[in-house]
Amino acid sequence: MRMDAIRGPDAGTLLIRALRSNASAAGITMQVATIACTPWASATFVGTLHRLTIAVDPVPGLRDWIDAMPEAEFAMRGHIVTDLSVDSIATIGDREHVTIAVLTLIDA
Repeated sequence: MRMDAIRGPDAGTLLIRALRSNASAAGITMQVATIACTPWASATFVGTLHRLTIAVDPVPGLRDWIDAMPEAEFAMRGHIVTDLSVDSIATIGDREHVTIAVLTLIDA
Protein backbone atom coordinates (compact mmCIF):
# COMPACT_ATOMS: atom_id res chain seq x y z
CA MET A 1 0.00 0.00 0.00
CA ARG A 2 1.29 3.47 -0.85
CA MET A 3 2.14 5.66 2.15
CA ASP A 4 0.46 8.76 0.66
CA ALA A 5 -2.79 6.78 0.45
CA ILE A 6 -2.59 6.19 4.20
CA ARG A 7 -1.76 9.66 5.42
CA GLY A 8 -3.77 11.71 2.90
CA PRO A 9 -2.85 14.83 0.99
CA ASP A 10 0.12 16.94 2.06
CA ALA A 11 -0.12 20.55 3.23
CA GLY A 12 0.66 21.92 -0.25
CA THR A 13 -2.20 20.00 -1.83
CA LEU A 14 -4.58 21.03 0.95
CA LEU A 15 -3.50 24.67 0.58
CA ILE A 16 -4.16 24.64 -3.17
CA ARG A 17 -7.61 23.15 -2.56
CA ALA A 18 -8.38 25.79 0.07
CA LEU A 19 -7.18 28.62 -2.18
CA ARG A 20 -9.30 27.32 -5.08
CA SER A 21 -12.36 27.08 -2.83
CA ASN A 22 -11.79 30.61 -1.53
CA ALA A 23 -11.29 31.97 -5.07
CA SER A 24 -14.33 30.13 -6.39
CA ALA A 25 -16.49 31.63 -3.65
CA ALA A 26 -15.38 35.06 -4.92
CA GLY A 27 -16.16 34.17 -8.54
CA ILE A 28 -12.49 33.80 -9.47
CA THR A 29 -10.92 30.91 -11.34
CA MET A 30 -7.26 30.34 -10.51
CA GLN A 31 -4.50 28.09 -11.69
CA VAL A 32 -1.28 27.36 -9.87
CA ALA A 33 1.62 28.49 -12.06
CA THR A 34 4.40 27.57 -9.61
CA ILE A 35 4.68 26.14 -6.11
CA ALA A 36 7.62 25.45 -3.83
CA CYS A 37 7.20 23.94 -0.38
CA THR A 38 9.91 24.00 2.28
CA PRO A 39 9.70 22.29 5.69
CA TRP A 40 9.63 24.82 8.52
CA ALA A 41 9.99 24.46 12.29
CA SER A 42 10.39 26.55 15.41
CA ALA A 43 11.01 25.43 18.96
CA THR A 44 7.29 24.70 19.39
CA PHE A 45 5.71 24.36 15.92
CA VAL A 46 6.22 22.31 12.76
CA GLY A 47 4.90 23.24 9.36
CA THR A 48 5.66 24.20 5.79
CA LEU A 49 6.51 27.45 4.04
CA HIS A 50 4.79 27.59 0.65
CA ARG A 51 5.63 30.01 -2.15
CA LEU A 52 3.04 30.01 -4.90
CA THR A 53 2.32 31.95 -8.02
CA ILE A 54 -1.30 31.74 -9.08
CA ALA A 55 -2.64 32.88 -12.44
CA VAL A 56 -6.06 34.49 -12.52
CA ASP A 57 -8.18 36.30 -15.08
CA PRO A 58 -8.60 40.04 -14.38
CA VAL A 59 -12.27 39.93 -13.38
CA PRO A 60 -14.26 42.44 -11.32
CA GLY A 61 -13.52 41.95 -7.63
CA LEU A 62 -10.08 40.44 -8.22
CA ARG A 63 -8.18 43.20 -6.39
CA ASP A 64 -10.59 42.99 -3.46
CA TRP A 65 -10.02 39.22 -3.28
CA ILE A 66 -6.24 39.68 -3.39
CA ASP A 67 -6.37 42.39 -0.71
CA ALA A 68 -8.52 40.18 1.55
CA MET A 69 -6.38 37.05 1.12
CA PRO A 70 -3.98 37.72 4.06
CA GLU A 71 -6.91 37.84 6.51
CA ALA A 72 -8.96 35.02 4.94
CA GLU A 73 -9.74 31.75 6.71
CA PHE A 74 -8.66 28.61 4.84
CA ALA A 75 -10.08 25.21 5.74
CA MET A 76 -7.24 22.68 5.77
CA ARG A 77 -7.76 19.39 7.60
CA GLY A 78 -4.89 18.90 10.06
CA HIS A 79 -3.19 22.21 9.23
CA ILE A 80 -3.74 25.89 9.84
CA VAL A 81 -2.63 28.93 7.87
CA THR A 82 -0.78 31.18 10.29
CA ASP A 83 0.67 33.73 7.87
CA LEU A 84 -0.07 34.71 4.29
CA SER A 85 1.49 37.58 2.42
CA VAL A 86 1.02 38.79 -1.14
CA ASP A 87 4.55 39.28 -2.43
CA SER A 88 3.87 40.53 -5.97
CA ILE A 89 1.26 41.00 -8.66
CA ALA A 90 2.29 41.05 -12.31
CA THR A 91 0.30 41.18 -15.53
CA ILE A 92 1.60 38.57 -17.95
CA GLY A 93 -0.32 38.36 -21.18
CA ASP A 94 -3.99 38.63 -20.33
CA ARG A 95 -3.71 37.19 -16.81
CA GLU A 96 -2.65 38.44 -13.42
CA HIS A 97 0.07 36.42 -11.69
CA VAL A 98 -0.09 36.73 -7.91
CA THR A 99 2.87 35.46 -5.90
CA ILE A 100 2.12 34.63 -2.27
CA ALA A 101 4.01 33.21 0.69
CA VAL A 102 2.03 31.05 3.10
CA LEU A 103 3.10 29.47 6.37
CA THR A 104 1.04 26.45 7.41
CA LEU A 105 1.44 24.66 10.72
CA ILE A 106 0.43 21.16 11.70
CA ASP A 107 -2.68 21.48 13.84
CA ALA A 108 -2.05 18.97 16.62
